[in-house]
Amino acid sequence: MTTQTPLVAAHVEILLAKRAKNTAILSLGRGRLRLNSAVKKDVSLSKNRRGLALVATSLASVLLLTGCSPELERGFLPDASGVTNHTDRIIGLWTTSWIVLLAVGALSWGLMAWALIVYRRRKGETTLPVQLRYNMPIETLFTVVPLILVLGFFAFTARDMQAIEAKNPNPDVTIEVIGKQWSWDFNYVNEQVYYSGIQAQFTGAEENISETLPTLYLPVNKTVRIDLSSRDVIHSFWVIDFLYKKDMFPGFTNHMYFTPTKEGTYAGKCAELCGEYHSMMLFQVKVVSEQEYAAHMAELAAKGNVGQLSNEYDRNQNLPGGDPEVRG
Repeated sequence: MTTQTPLVAAHVEILLAKRAKNTAILSLGRGRLRLNSAVKKDVSLSKNRRGLALVATSLASVLLLTGCSPELERGFLPDASGVTNHTDRIIGLWTTSWIVLLAVGALSWGLMAWALIVYRRRKGETTLPVQLRYNMPIETLFTVVPLILVLGFFAFTARDMQAIEAKNPNPDVTIEVIGKQWSWDFNYVNEQVYYSGIQAQFTGAEENISETLPTLYLPVNKTVRIDLSSRDVIHSFWVIDFLYKKDMFPGFTNHMYFTPTKEGTYAGKCAELCGEYHSMMLFQVKVVSEQEYAAHMAELAAKGNVGQLSNEYDRNQNLPGGDPEVRG
């Protein structure tokens, strides 16, 4: 009994030592596997980051190269800088809005791409990626930032609209523009002469029809008030390079106030679908010197276009209130 006991104890110690050695080897193997997996993940993340950096650099290069384009600088609007006293303000509001929106969009798209890559389920994983819930700072950010953007857009738009719509009680020139299917009448109120137009005439031949279009003359650098009304249906007075339009309603008068500041000929059209020949309801505006404007007024008077075109040609003669002469 006494001889076998030490032998059994020694045998047990040998078995325990072998088990400890195997356990250590197994732990070392698992550690190497974890290390290899971590290294592979780091390499994968590094490749993804390099890819994102390459895409971001490419986009920045494209934007930098196209930033020199005049079309991009004015937000692809017509080249209307300095045409009236309002056009630069409108271009500024338009381009600034797009810059802010693109910046917010780029940040949002970048964060979404980052979250998709970093928190994706990787190969070999069976559990869901780390989930994020009830994060008060992020939820506050998602609420406050859009609110600031909306209020900012509203404030700047309201400021510019107030300036554009500001009434001038003593304009240098007052003109009444009357829309009709499918042309325009112009009453030059100060000079007591008028012009009555007909719709654009297309013959199908390759020709310049601008010489036959109704033409509104405006003196450069003079404050102008235009009274807008309609003889029949709703129209819209739109001079493209003025970057502004206003609707024209039967029985109501709208007003536009501006100062043309650059001489030239500008295309105009009706911007409200008004019937079969809506596309032919064209006109042009000529901003000319004061001398040329006076000469055109004298030319209209010499043709016998003296006085004002009244509302007797209006289609609607039974406006509410029993007074067809009410125009706003």
